[in-house]
Amino acid sequence: MSTLTDRPMVPVRLGLRENLAQFSLLVAVNALVGGMIGQERTVLPLLAEREFGLTAFTAGLTFIAAFGAVKAVTNFVAGTLADHFGRKPVLVAGWIIGVPVPMLLIWAPTWGWVVAANVLLGINQGLTWSTTVIMKIDLVGPARRGLAMGFNEAAGYGAVALTALATGYIADNAGLRPEPFYLGIAFASLGLGLSTLFVRETRGHAEHEARNHDHQDELSTGEVFRRTSFTDRALSSCSQAGMVNNLNDGLAWGLLPILFADAGLGLSRIGVLAALYPGVWGLGQLVTGGLSDRVGRKPLIAGGMLTQAAAIGWIAATTGFAPWALGAVILGAGTAMVYPTLIAAVGDVAHPSWRARSVGVYRLWRDGGFAVGALLAGVIADWFSITAAIWAVAALTALSGVVVVVRMYETHPPGLSEARPRPR
Repeated sequence: MSTLTDRPMVPVRLGLRENLAQFSLLVAVNALVGGMIGQERTVLPLLAEREFGLTAFTAGLTFIAAFGAVKAVTNFVAGTLADHFGRKPVLVAGWIIGVPVPMLLIWAPTWGWVVAANVLLGINQGLTWSTTVIMKIDLVGPARRGLAMGFNEAAGYGAVALTALATGYIADNAGLRPEPFYLGIAFASLGLGLSTLFVRETRGHAEHEARNHDHQDELSTGEVFRRTSFTDRALSSCSQAGMVNNLNDGLAWGLLPILFADAGLGLSRIGVLAALYPGVWGLGQLVTGGLSDRVGRKPLIAGGMLTQAAAIGWIAATTGFAPWALGAVILGAGTAMVYPTLIAAVGDVAHPSWRARSVGVYRLWRDGGFAVGALLAGVIADWFSITAAIWAVAALTALSGVVVVVRMYETHPPGLSEARPRPR
């Protein structure tokens, strides 16, 4: 296998301003990727209960478990494929796989069809979101990486929020199916068209950065997995924090709408609550991504995990639309501190020659949190109560923040421009 530095020279320039047109296009594409998840956030947990009669929480959350497990594995595969074959083919393939998802949700006669749709959605998200992350990292270079990830994740989760809000409104006026999922058809069509016709390959930018980077021998995929998962203190800290972050997001996706409905809230108000959390998360990343370039990664990651834990505990301890709305806002703020910063930290440490694979491994662990969170929260809710499940997730999130404080080293010290930390 040839390395990045073995390939022919490509006349490219790194930087956000230098690549603004392609960067902006990728931001728009990632918003469409986020919209594919947003079509489910308000509607699907209630569809499980009201149309398919799933009364056991564990059974109702199978769609999140399937989505998370498949997306986690696909993230890992996407990074490897992007290193071998280029970024754009992986992105286009992800959109092709995502096209049937909204149709399956519209026509599903049994819950098994919904689970199958979420298997395809997991592949779609793993290929498309991973690739847009890698492509933006390629384009901007090391100095503005946090800002780039802030824009990327803000677009994705802003679209999750807006789509969750829109589908809640549509469902309240037209029913749970089929109208809310028409948005998904539009998102998949636009995403495939833009990615095929207008997105350009960015692997040459990673090759350019590698030529100007300290030489490092090519690593096997197994060694990249070990470093990112266990042996490098920063990469492994990011991997566990990402997993716990998406574990609590799985709780917010699968159980909180049911908690709100059981308290007597209508679909439109549930849609508002479902949108507040990713909305603050999305918009907040416009600030936190760039902030991590100035103050460092570790304070935002540790502080964000502890903020999330406090917000989840607040939701468990209170009741009513206004207190829950406050909890959703705080949870979104904590997640905004963490989400782009984790990816930026992985980009700080990983060498350009194996960075795509490292991002894939990190996202394997991170999105595995969806599956773990769905199963854990479902089992605890079935055995005890939804409130007990929420408290358990709050405790795990706090523990994850403590692990970051104790184990992680700073990957982007304040004032750093082009220098990079050596993996430890």
